[in-house]
Parts: sequence; structure tokens; C-alpha cells
Amino acid sequence: MQLSLQSFTTLVQNMAAAVQSAASQTLDLTVGSTVRAILEANASIALWLQWLILQVLQSTRAATSAGADLDTWVADFTLTRLPAVAATGSVTFSRFTATGQAVVPPGALVRTSDGTQTFAAVTDTTNRAWSSGEGGYVVPAGVLSVTVPVSAQTAGSAGNVQPAAIALLAAAIPGIDAVTNPEALTNGLDAESDAALCARFQSFIQSRSRATPAAVGYAVASIQQGLRYVLEENLNSAGVPTMGSFVVTVDDGSGDPSTALLSSVQSAIEAVRPVGSTFAVQPPTVISVPVGLSISVGQGVAGPTISTNVANALSTFINALPIGAPLPLTRVAQVAYAADPQIQNVTNVQINGTPSDLLPSPTSVIKASLVTVS
Repeated sequence: MQLSLQSFTTLVQNMAAAVQSAASQTLDLTVGSTVRAILEANASIALWLQWLILQVLQSTRAATSAGADLDTWVADFTLTRLPAVAATGSVTFSRFTATGQAVVPPGALVRTSDGTQTFAAVTDTTNRAWSSGEGGYVVPAGVLSVTVPVSAQTAGSAGNVQPAAIALLAAAIPGIDAVTNPEALTNGLDAESDAALCARFQSFIQSRSRATPAAVGYAVASIQQGLRYVLEENLNSAGVPTMGSFVVTVDDGSGDPSTALLSSVQSAIEAVRPVGSTFAVQPPTVISVPVGLSISVGQGVAGPTISTNVANALSTFINALPIGAPLPLTRVAQVAYAADPQIQNVTNVQINGTPSDLLPSPTSVIKASLVTVS
């Protein structure tokens, strides 16, 4: 039922009409009169009660609830809000002299130049500089720097800092003098928004007791924020047609989701898959492509700065493409134009060395290996 709301003025007018109609003589309802003051006081209380009713009504449905009210509402259905995701990337530790060996331990803290964001080095045994014996990343004698992976200490989009934003060592590391991040840190996400949680709740309801693609999609989306997936039915992981089998290709935006993430997706799908079916979970096939183009700018314009802006904009756009999305030449030109209003013309656009669109397979994702702007 739709609640009919009334403003303060309407409440006073309706009260005055009701009182006057019940009186045998004309009442003094001018501003400052006793009767007018009583009516206005009652209208204020009615307005407050109306507001309380609205608060209760908003809390009784997921679509109109917000914040903690929405959390408690969906909790009755065993749902929880997806947490924030920490930004990840790499930083380069360097030194001025390379006479001896230095070791960067896991957990080494670095900060942005303004001190607002802190990042910690994480263990990566596949990194060439990693040494189990030393318990960290080794910078051998004669070598001036080492690049190691880091993760934001505070999860959220604020950790997605720009290149060269990290410049401080939070604590001294023997043999290390400086730190910076050559590339932007990415993949940081804030906690799931109210709108996203409501949309996921709808998917939850629609997928209950159903072994459908929607149920599989909901299972994948509930692992963490930012996941993208492609579901292929009646195929096995080798791409061979196989009835009763399906393949789910998952990407977290990096093109190389971790084994732990793929295992979590595997477990989530196992809980909703159709009986008698088989499935496989796999990462996308990464297609690393160089992109080149030429730009024209007016006289007196800082060409190198604009070229850098274009390269950064294109890298961000290409690396954010979902699984199976194509990379058209026209989109490359469009992103280049949008990178700076001082660009007059974009020519000689090439993807992978050819002036043609790049069309990946349904389970491939395109990443920019190099963006050259001349």
C-alpha cells in the first residue's frame, strides 16, 4: 500500500479545517494565536511520527534498505556483503651503492609520498629474486634494485595509486635506500555497495534450487568482487564438444587469477552444479598485444606529456577488457582522443603490428604489453 505523505503546512491546514468544522463559532487561527500554536505543535509531532513510519517501511524491504539495515535483511537469507579488496601491484626497491647483498623481507612496509596509503611486500616464490634460504627477496652485490609484489594494508579503491605515488620506506631496510612503483597499483575495490548487494540478492533468489547458468554465475559472483566469468556448455576444458560438461573461465582483472581463487570458484560451483554433470574451472588465456599510434597536437603544446597521458589511458582501457571482449581500432582511437582535449588527430593506429581489429577467443583476455605513442 502506498503511504500518502503530508507536509507540515498540509497537516496544519487539515487540522485547522477539522477543528473549525467542529466548532460552532469562528476560531482565531492567525499566526501567534493559542489554537494555531497547538495545531502547529501537533503537526510537528505528526511529522515526526510520519518520518518514523517511513524508516520502518524502508527497513522492511531489501530494495529500500541501506547500510546496516540491508545487511541484517539479507542475513536472514544467509547472505553477507562482499568485503573490500586490497589493491595489488609491484614496487621497486633500489639503492645508491651495490657493494654488498641486501634482502627485502616479506611484510616490508612502504607508503605513498603523502603517507596516506601503506603497502606490504608479499611472498612470491616464483619471483626470480626470491630466496627461501634468505627468507626474502635478494638484491645481490652489483645489482642496484629489485622488483617485488605488494598488497595494500587497507582494502579499498584508495589503494589504486598512480605510478610513482609510492616513495617512502615505512621502516629502514638494511642496504635499501629508496622505493617507487613504476606502474599503478590496481584491483582495489571498496566493500560491496548497497545497489550491488541488492542486485546480487535478486540473483540469489532467482537461482535457488536451480542448476542453471544463473545459479553457476551467482556462485562465482559471490566469491569476491570484481570477478568476471564466461560459461561454455557442452564442452570440456580442451574445447572438445562433450555433452553434460561445462567450462567456467574466471578472471579477477589480472588475467592470472591465483590457484586459491580458482579453487574457491571450483568449490562454489560444486555446490550448485547439475547432478550427473562435470565441469572445469580455468583462467583465461592472456593475449599480450603491443599497440601503436601517432598523434598530432598544436604548436606550443607539451607533446611528451600528452603522449604519456594517452599511453596510460590506453593501458588502463585495454587491461580492463572483460573475457572475450574484442579490441577494435576505432575504440583505440576514441580512447586516445578522450585522453587529452589538445589532441587534434590520431593516425596510424596498429594492434599487434597490423591496422586491424583484434578478435580474441571467448575464453581469452587482451592485455597491453606495450603502448607506443609517437
